[in-house]
Amino acid sequence: MDSGQQNHQNVVVMRHGDRIDNFEPLWTEKAARPWDPPLVLDGKVRAFCTGKKFKSNLGFPIHRVFVSPFLRCLQTASEVIYALCAVDDCATHMSSADGVSIDTSKLKVSVEYGLCEMLNKRAVRAENAPKDGNFAFTISECEAVLPEGTVDSSVERVYKELPKWEEPEEVARDRYKSIIKILADKYPAENLLLVTHGEGVGVSVAAHTEEHVTVYEVEYCAYSILQRTMKEKESNAAGEFKLCNQGHTGILTMPTPPRADEIIKEPEPPSSS
Repeated sequence: MDSGQQNHQNVVVMRHGDRIDNFEPLWTEKAARPWDPPLVLDGKVRAFCTGKKFKSNLGFPIHRVFVSPFLRCLQTASEVIYALCAVDDCATHMSSADGVSIDTSKLKVSVEYGLCEMLNKRAVRAENAPKDGNFAFTISECEAVLPEGTVDSSVERVYKELPKWEEPEEVARDRYKSIIKILADKYPAENLLLVTHGEGVGVSVAAHTEEHVTVYEVEYCAYSILQRTMKEKESNAAGEFKLCNQGHTGILTMPTPPRADEIIKEPEPPSSS
């Protein structure tokens, strides 16, 4: 964090890269796990280049990464980590496949079930979902996708298991909002990167702006930047997270009118009688 009496904690919330089933619709017909598509090559390149942008433009280091167990998020996190931890900032490197050497002491990464996709038919096509509702993730297999030497297996997961299939949308949104704060509170002296899904990124914006906004599109590898003040020597050390002014790249919003119960009505004029 920043030095001085008033420090800041930063949390970057990022969507995964380009998933294969949105470019090759027939992929799901032969896939063993049609609910868990990998990235296409362009998705890996986009993720790596986003990581390079983080390294040069964020203005603060990433100390710790948490990632959804879905393969597209694991692969995205892997590419970002390669970019952030690269020993040589070579302009010709476009993905980890280009022989990028990394310093594994730069940051640590852990899998967190609480960052997973909304487990309902709005987010996972019904025909692709497992018939028994078991998405069958194994932490060790998830960790094997991440760069060797960067995984922190000692971290205790907030969510010990996935949400149940047919998770209501509002419950999922509350989950995303909650997991951001829980992870940040758990590591208050560190800046975090959370690699998740479009809805999670949308919640990070809508829940941390003073205006009423609706997020209607989150592009691949889009991200928000949340920041809060950490005051030393006070019992309530952490302030509220706020969205940075330029901290929602690739996220499209529109104003939303407040709910009826939030509208303050003007007083009626006095009667003339």
